[in-house]
Amino acid sequence: MAQSAGVRVEVEAVRWRFTLARVLGVSSPLGIHRALWGYIFLSPWAIGLLVFVLGPIVASAYFGFTEYDVLSPPRWIGIANYTKAFTDDELFWPSLGRTFKYSLVVVPVGMVGSLILAMLLNQGVPGTNIFRTLFFLPSLTPAVALALLWKWLLHPTVGPVNVMLGWLGISGPAWMASKDWALPALIMISLWGGIGGGRMLIFLAGLQGVPQELYEAAEIDGAGTWHKFWHVTLPMISPTMFFNLILGVIGALQVFTLSYVATLGGPSYATWFYALHIYRQAFEYFRMGYGSALAWIFVVILLIFTYFQLNLSRRWVYYAGE
Repeated sequence: MAQSAGVRVEVEAVRWRFTLARVLGVSSPLGIHRALWGYIFLSPWAIGLLVFVLGPIVASAYFGFTEYDVLSPPRWIGIANYTKAFTDDELFWPSLGRTFKYSLVVVPVGMVGSLILAMLLNQGVPGTNIFRTLFFLPSLTPAVALALLWKWLLHPTVGPVNVMLGWLGISGPAWMASKDWALPALIMISLWGGIGGGRMLIFLAGLQGVPQELYEAAEIDGAGTWHKFWHVTLPMISPTMFFNLILGVIGALQVFTLSYVATLGGPSYATWFYALHIYRQAFEYFRMGYGSALAWIFVVILLIFTYFQLNLSRRWVYYAGE
């Protein structure tokens, strides 16, 4: 009896070993050992993904259909939060429109500026590394420090910018203290900190990847500087432009830190962006359910923009391998 029980245990162990091998996709005991250790080392990342990324995503999707203030249990209210956003929230549409207005300026101007800087740095003139460092330095400034620095520089009375304008006999505007100038001031700050950053380096890498043979062939055909840029450079770096466009649109629509630190959304809601609206609803007014609904509306907007950009890219993005 004891011998037959031992045989059954051994058979069961072999069966489990083969099942585990099939699940792990290996065929030997050594492979099982290595696969198990691989999953053990992977587990901290997987747990972090579940707890800090996927878990909050699923929770926010649920909270979007509830009335939840953190202190009391969530109460299911269906699509009431989404209905409120589109019909009853006086700040929803203005904040969304303000965010689009900001993006419509920052994205194209930033891309053109970054491309121009990258082309200047691609000329191979002496001191290129120094200029590259100088152009890149503003992007290394933390967003909070950048906002505080420019808040002082653009102070209406004691700010260096208005002081220097006064020396020239120009009465400087109130900048961030003005309803009319606050948004342009934030756009200027964003462009100052972003034009020479990672987007410029990506453009520079794309420019350096354009084959010189194409420029030589264009010169033989009598093409000038403008024609080479339009018919050679732009088509060859179009994948780089598309990549920067996707990241630029997503980043611009997510603008938050500048308005929160520099202006708190004011004056008179002049810089009240959509991301700031989500933050205020969720973490200051503790309307976590409504804030989650606003966040998912934002996710859908980003997905729609990305979808249209991907479809339109087939008409103007050139891939050499195709």
